[in-house]
Amino acid sequence: MAAVASQSYARKRSHHMILGSFAGLFALVALLGALARILPEGLQSQPYVPVMVSFTPWFALAALFALLCALPARRWGVALVAVALIGVQVWWQAPFFKAAAQLPGAAKTAVSAATLNANDAYARVMTMNVYKGHADARAIVETVRDQHVEVLALQETTRSFIAALEQAGIADYLPYSQVSSADGVFGNGLWSASPLGDVVDDEVSSSASFMPGGTVNFGDTAIRFVSVHTTSPKPGTWRQWRRSLDELARMRAKTGSRYIFMGDFNATADHAAFRNFLGERFRDAAQLAGHGFTFTWPNNRRYVPPFAGIDHVVVDKGITAGQMSVVTVPGSDHAALLATIAVLGR
Repeated sequence: MAAVASQSYARKRSHHMILGSFAGLFALVALLGALARILPEGLQSQPYVPVMVSFTPWFALAALFALLCALPARRWGVALVAVALIGVQVWWQAPFFKAAAQLPGAAKTAVSAATLNANDAYARVMTMNVYKGHADARAIVETVRDQHVEVLALQETTRSFIAALEQAGIADYLPYSQVSSADGVFGNGLWSASPLGDVVDDEVSSSASFMPGGTVNFGDTAIRFVSVHTTSPKPGTWRQWRRSLDELARMRAKTGSRYIFMGDFNATADHAAFRNFLGERFRDAAQLAGHGFTFTWPNNRRYVPPFAGIDHVVVDKGITAGQMSVVTVPGSDHAALLATIAVLGR
């Protein structure tokens, strides 16, 4: 009887040790993820750190696993750390789940009408990286039609893609456009249902790519739209990634125009460089809307779901947003991001 009890105790102890080891491992992963997120901008641009930060919301799961393993193993210290890390993640991600501003009911009615009113203060907007022109142009035009999109921003366009977009009938819905390319191969573009004023090849003077800009009038209010594509963080481009975001941050000082930036920022709201770009002036539409996460990348991996929200609609003061949605378009590694915007005044 004593031998049986001894064996049972040994098995239980071994089980606790295994759970305790897993608890410690998961807690360490969650802790490293949290530490990466709070690093200052300069340190976040060190090799591979930007990639790690893009996983930030998912480190809450690591902390949860740590807690679930620590409790039966009676690793109370690890459990306490796990609870703290879960709390930190909730604090960081909560703004995505609580609307900071309400979209006027008139905006929802206006963008769902069969006939668009280009002179009102509301619009449905859309952005998408078309993956070096591989996205299905016809599917994009169908999304524009079905979603009543009035302003479209696309990144990584090619000449053949633009031709396919035109053949699919984009001009039937968005007849005004500006497409710019820094290298003559890949470009970024804007399309609009109403005239684009004061178009330029590169609104930002960016070292990453030409980011075209154009003005759309919402009644008596002029809004400057910019199609954004910053440098992707990868070996050899870590510093350039941060530089391209810092160049965007200089736009905060351009107070002569009101802006909406749409595109592939190659950064999430957890990256310090993106938050620095927002500053006190700009707001991320997904956070304004309280929509929840808008994971748009990667969108072409069979066994990997989208886990990073690197595509954004960013609005200036006096503009709010809502009705966020993510739409899959075949052929691209990015999903399309859509929002309804309302120009409220200064």
